[in-house]
Amino acid sequence: MSIDALRDLIPSYAKDISLNLSSLANETLLSDQQKWGCFVACAHAVGTPSVVRRIEAAAAEAGLSPEAADAARAAAAIMGMNNIYYRALHLMKNQEYATLPARLRMNVIGNPGVAKVDFELWCTAVSAINGCGACLDAHEAELKTHGVANTAIQATLRIGAVVHAASKVIASAEAVAS
Repeated sequence: MSIDALRDLIPSYAKDISLNLSSLANETLLSDQQKWGCFVACAHAVGTPSVVRRIEAAAAEAGLSPEAADAARAAAAIMGMNNIYYRALHLMKNQEYATLPARLRMNVIGNPGVAKVDFELWCTAVSAINGCGACLDAHEAELKTHGVANTAIQATLRIGAVVHAASKVIASAEAVAS
């Protein structure tokens, strides 16, 4: 199942989102694993079932390994927790909380089962979806230590933005249709 199966669910009023999905599926700034792992992580971050199913199928068809798909899901899961926690610390006036140990398990970040750069790219995109500036800055800084180009980081942000928009549009269309 290609990304076209997802595009078929997008109403005509959101044609730009559909066209952007197509463009991003053909993105060449990222490796196929980075690109499709990002699609999977972002789909899971938003959690619209029909989008998750179609992106999972498209990623598998494109050759994303089961291990990389699992790591992408893990990026969505861990950032689902971290983005809330660290965004809250950032928003609170009392900065004492930022000095306390998080005391949250985050072992997957140290051993994600894929290249560290790939996992960091996925965490960056999910952090954009979840709106955590602190995590965006932290993951972007880590990517820069590995020499990742701004254009590659931007590509993951673009994937996050478009998968988020597609998920919201499709969920709304499905709600109206039911």
